Amino acid sequence: MTRVTVYCEGAIITRLDCVGHAGDTLAGENLVCAAVSILVQNCVNAIEQITGIAPPAVVDEAKALISVRAPQGTPEQAHDAQVILRTTVIGLTDISQVYPNMVTLHTLNGRKTP
Repeated sequence: MTRVTVYCEGAIITRLDCVGHAGDTLAGENLVCAAVSILVQNCVNAIEQITGIAPPAVVDEAKALISVRAPQGTPEQAHDAQVILRTTVIGLTDISQVYPNMVTLHTLNGRKTP
């Protein structure tokens, strides 16, 4: 099971965490898990390419963890990062709705990120 947690403060996404493998196949063989990984990795790459700021991110293959934080920057950079993060969450939400036994998505709103 892949667990996606979206951390928000009001309308602002502050962090996105994905942990675990979707399904019970070997790592690298599940298309749902690959889709989640690609969406989040693309989010990290797009934020860096479009805003010019590398977002704080952690990738730990042994723990099946990908985590990305919204980067600090100018108001325009923050806006662009939010558009990318929101777009990623839309894709992850769609996957979690089609494959609820493989992906869960939770939003924690109004809490400070640890």
